[in-house]
Amino acid sequence: MRAFTLSDFDFDLPPELVAQHPAAERSASRLLDGTVDPPIGRIFKDLPSQLRAGDLLVFNDTRVVKARLFGEKPTGGKLELLVERVLQGNEVVAHMKVSKKPPAGTALAMAGEFRATLLGRWPDENGALFRFRFDSAAGEDPYALMARCGHVPLPPYIEHADSQDDERRYQTVFARVPGAVAAPTAALHFDEALLAELEARGVQRVNVTLHVGAGTFQPVKTENIADHAMHAERYEVPETTQRAVAETRARGGRIVAVGTTTVRTLESWAKSGEAAGDTRIFITPGFAFEHVDLLVTNFHLPKSTLMMLVSAFAGYERVMALYAHAIRERYRFFSYGDAMLLSRQPC
Repeated sequence: MRAFTLSDFDFDLPPELVAQHPAAERSASRLLDGTVDPPIGRIFKDLPSQLRAGDLLVFNDTRVVKARLFGEKPTGGKLELLVERVLQGNEVVAHMKVSKKPPAGTALAMAGEFRATLLGRWPDENGALFRFRFDSAAGEDPYALMARCGHVPLPPYIEHADSQDDERRYQTVFARVPGAVAAPTAALHFDEALLAELEARGVQRVNVTLHVGAGTFQPVKTENIADHAMHAERYEVPETTQRAVAETRARGGRIVAVGTTTVRTLESWAKSGEAAGDTRIFITPGFAFEHVDLLVTNFHLPKSTLMMLVSAFAGYERVMALYAHAIRERYRFFSYGDAMLLSRQPC
């Protein structure tokens, strides 16, 4: 296995291919079938015809919260918080964007008339994130405050302010467990009609949960990718999903992961033996996959950890060729973009 560097995962992407809005219908996005050579361009609603009765689709059922909050310091200086996770006792962990960071103990006046008191850094005094306590006159918990006062945390490459349409479309139709600050975007293409057709064809469906953090957009800054420190994300594989995976394997069915977050969850479970916890799994070429046979995924940022994951799954040369094809054929990229179906390369 060759030693890959960060530059290996770079490519030139015309900026006009970065999707700023979703397709008019979820399942009307394009789907590049990369399981065949040459690849075939399809529509996402064609996906059921590419699967078999007895296959198992695994979705991430995390729910995006309105985690972007605005406020000001006692001095009047403006600031922005991006809540990464909710702790106990009305405490949260957040990124803070501000010209000069206030000291611990400062009470920040937040839009929506609640107070965020800075308690310190997280997870320790050298941590890059901050711990806050949220207080409101009505006694609302952090999830209620975010729902009432927050904004949809759209990715940095989407240039418009969040809207009611984003609140609906930057969320899967089966989102259940609140906690994500970024959507599991491959699953955004599924609508109720498509899910019903998959069920009618005998394709089973189960869920895992991984709360996608803002670190998913964190750039890799080291040319030696082994030096990159992955962010932590919380995950859970329910017992029903564990049984379904085992039963699918026993009958010879295929495990189809919807999105890289589902891959990270299933493979974290496989590697650690733990069905729940925090994961920092970093999947790069040479990784031995244990659970996933097919992957539905969107097109990812150059030089990102997600590019490394899909290259590990389907093969580096194959993925780079598919991306070149997608650019030539004017596929739409990133969160609101089109999708691709990949099969795992032989070990």
